[in-house]
Amino acid sequence: MATDLQESAKLEQLSHLTPDEIEVAAGRDREQLEGWVPELATEAEVREALEKAFDYRGDITITCKDGSKVEGYLFDRRTGHTLLDSFIRIIPINEKTKRNISYADIAGLAFSGRDTAAGKTFEAWVAKYWAKKAAGEQNIQIEPEKLD
Repeated sequence: MATDLQESAKLEQLSHLTPDEIEVAAGRDREQLEGWVPELATEAEVREALEKAFDYRGDITITCKDGSKVEGYLFDRRTGHTLLDSFIRIIPINEKTKRNISYADIAGLAFSGRDTAAGKTFEAWVAKYWAKKAAGEQNIQIEPEKLD
């Protein structure tokens, strides 16, 4: 997810284009978030980092202000007017329960798990297809990657 500054810059770039030109504009670039540990100094930084964590397709590690850590998949978030009435919903690793954690209780965030969506673009699929076809393979099927 882009920051407000990135969004306004993108809108400025597109402002002189016609609707037909915009229709075929390139998609957004995906950020490389795997391994990133964002600064959470301000309310805006907390909100922005958690929005990116929501879009991330790997596990994250949340460090709570009480010192506890929760590693798992962030599958939902509810944003309120303040950090106190905003929360994330996470499925911890090796647990069958879901946990709610208030934004106000979060001291740290790390994108700790492998990004399972990295490199999974349509263009990557087509490149694999053509490589197999050029190698003379028949009945080409590109199988999904096995989950850990």
